[in-house]
Amino acid sequence: MPSTETLWVFAVASAGLVLLPGPAVLYVVTRGIVHGVRGGLVSVVGVELGNLIQVLAATVGLAAIIASSAAAFSAVKYAGAAYLIFLGLRVLRHRDVAAPAADQRGASGRRLFWEGFVVGALNPKLALFLLAFLPQFIDPAAGAIWVQTLVLGLIFNLAAAVGDTLFALAAGAAGIRLRAILRSRRLAGASGLVYIGLGVSAAQSGAPASAR
Repeated sequence: MPSTETLWVFAVASAGLVLLPGPAVLYVVTRGIVHGVRGGLVSVVGVELGNLIQVLAATVGLAAIIASSAAAFSAVKYAGAAYLIFLGLRVLRHRDVAAPAADQRGASGRRLFWEGFVVGALNPKLALFLLAFLPQFIDPAAGAIWVQTLVLGLIFNLAAAVGDTLFALAAGAAGIRLRAILRSRRLAGASGLVYIGLGVSAAQSGAPASAR
């Protein structure tokens, strides 16, 4: 296990990093603005569980495989980018549809959850980030590498969950005012363009300054 001092330093570093807006943060903020606090928080749960898949992948060495294989990295990168673009096009296509009725909110919540999960799980930038960031705090003399990787990854995931939750709450509160000013059609159209922009950016860029 890493030392207590290492864990604290890592936690502080993780907290600082999750405050840098990246694709996942922008996704959560957009969901919060369009769907309110509840929609933003449901999206956070999905994204963080998707991120957990990345942490487990890093623990068993899958992140190293993706990073070392250009074909594997490209496949995951373009899959994630294509999904973001798909979300954006779907929002633009259905922006005139009225908000779901009360008895449909459960299905809408499930959709938001699974979309967030896919966004988190198919983010190859996070895999590369974990591969580059976690080893800086791993001491081979402190015990099994996989245990240290898992512990540090879970701490980072927890910090990301807290940060994304705060972003979702703020976006949801701001969305109430924005929805009162803007017609929902225009707001949905803007969110669709955000998703498409994130997808294009993910497809064109390599390892980012902020993987989230």
